[in-house]
Amino acid sequence: MTADRPRVGADEAGKGPVLGPMVCAAVRAPAAALDGADDSKALSTARREALAARLRDDSRVAVATESVPVERIDDPETDMNGLALAGQAAAVRAVAQSGDSVYADAADVDAARFERRLRDAVVDGVSDVDVSAAHGADERHPVVGAASVVAKVERDRRVDALGDEYGAVGSGYPSDPTTRAFLRAFVREHGRLPDPARASWSTCTDLLAAAEQSALDEF
Repeated sequence: MTADRPRVGADEAGKGPVLGPMVCAAVRAPAAALDGADDSKALSTARREALAARLRDDSRVAVATESVPVERIDDPETDMNGLALAGQAAAVRAVAQSGDSVYADAADVDAARFERRLRDAVVDGVSDVDVSAAHGADERHPVVGAASVVAKVERDRRVDALGDEYGAVGSGYPSDPTTRAFLRAFVREHGRLPDPARASWSTCTDLLAAAEQSALDEF
């Protein structure tokens, strides 16, 4: 591989939130286009948004995202590792070319297993690619950091859209007091969860159980 040949990076954002989709992303770019790329958690919101916009506007760069909706996340036949694998694979297949090297942030405690499964999923659509996956790849490989930024910015955009529809929903993470307050208020008013909530998450099941118990106490 020549030094300036584009490489492909893959990552996801939103495995843990209780609201909204998970978003997987892949970026194909030469090293010269990756200035400032880093793990999305290491960058401010403004820097992430600027980098994502720059990558999308760069003719040397190909970007793809794959959204995993709440309905799939709540499907009892699925699991988050498998969904992250499928989402990353779909995004990689959308940008990768024959002969590319693909680097991914492993969405599995067993990075070698994730690597094997991702390779199988990618080569099914793109031949002759070299796939490697590791934990912390978004910190070690700028192209994976770029993918993590694209995924995070797209995920945040979708959460912001929920805010436009529902009012203040916070970040969507169970630890966010604004998110928890939104879910409590919605369940209290409507007797059900809002559509973008991951009903299978314990935060949601606990809220519904508490609401049911409160109704029984008042009966």
